[in-house]
Amino acid sequence: MHITGRGAAAAQLSGDVALGLVLAGTLLLTATALAASWGGSSWLLGLCTGTVVGALALLRRRHRFGTALAGLGVAAVAVVVARLAGLPGEPSPATAFALAVLVASAVRVLPAGQATTVAGGGLVVVVGSWLAAAPFTSDVSVVPTVVTAAWLCALAAGLLGRLLVARREAAVDRVRRDERLAVARELHDVVAHHITGIVVQAQAAQLLLARGGTPPGSPAQPVADAVAGIESAGAEALTSLRRVVGLLRDADDASPVAPGPEELTVLVDRFETRGPRVDLRLPDDATGWPPEVTTTVYRVVQESLTNVTRHAPHARAVSVTVERVADGVRVEVSDDAPARGRADPDRGHRPGTGQGYGLVGMRERVEALDGTLAAGPRPDGGWSVVATLPTGPRPARPVRATGQEEP
Repeated sequence: MHITGRGAAAAQLSGDVALGLVLAGTLLLTATALAASWGGSSWLLGLCTGTVVGALALLRRRHRFGTALAGLGVAAVAVVVARLAGLPGEPSPATAFALAVLVASAVRVLPAGQATTVAGGGLVVVVGSWLAAAPFTSDVSVVPTVVTAAWLCALAAGLLGRLLVARREAAVDRVRRDERLAVARELHDVVAHHITGIVVQAQAAQLLLARGGTPPGSPAQPVADAVAGIESAGAEALTSLRRVVGLLRDADDASPVAPGPEELTVLVDRFETRGPRVDLRLPDDATGWPPEVTTTVYRVVQESLTNVTRHAPHARAVSVTVERVADGVRVEVSDDAPARGRADPDRGHRPGTGQGYGLVGMRERVEALDGTLAAGPRPDGGWSVVATLPTGPRPARPVRATGQEEP
């Protein structure tokens, strides 16, 4: 599901339609006022300039830097033409509004160098409008004042948006880093389980070879030496693994385990003491899954139930389904909370509270196992989180020339 993407596209379209209507209305009002006060075709320059700059504002997402510079250039030319031809001062209110949209959009998302260039171009237009209003009188000229106010508002909006984007990206990066550290803390139980099995098998093979007798120089001696080497390498790998994980683990961390179905039952019972009832459905046989898959299933259910508590206080029932599918496991957590008044689990973050961005951490963990995660509103109401995790061997990833895996 790509509900978030479709919602963002619909919001952008609605915003552009509203912007177009506001620009059209402002152009019409300005042209009518100029025709009534100045007469003749005095309104034509302002109408043409506002239409061009307004169209650039509506197309700003295709090339923010280019459209911003083009809009500022058109406005600067209009200022000069209006001054030389004795026409009403430019930029008109509609042009100033469209320029504010272009400048704010560019300052918000462009790299620092390009954003500074656009902001500086806006300042040039502001200064030009004041110079074109000369000779100065004791009365403040309306057009330069409007242009200046629009430029300042655009800068403030752009910088504020830039700050919010930076804070959100930093928060997302922090969640991903914390999730990766949590996975690293579970590394010992997952990898050590398999390495320990290798060491035990190697020791068993050595016992069998010893019972059969392997005197020096016999054909079985190379096999015995190879098995002894496997045991030694496995033991060294375990020691190194514990050392590295010990660096990552906090001193008060409990030893991580791979939670099984019984832990899910305990988790659901604990949730029901402070939340709505939960319908938990588990497969008849949940054994044989890799430890990393079992742990991820538990984390997905845990985070989804936590999101229900935080963002769906009006939910009356929650459904948790863990089932086997072809070559994998499917986990679905859904609730029946009405959409009205519900906060987006990712967008509802309040900086400093430690809440929010739960989907980011879940997605990071699921995709690390080559799984998929989908979250969004259900057609019949409520919210659902669906994760699919493969349980078979993971395909080898292509290796870059530098020796690093393709992300």
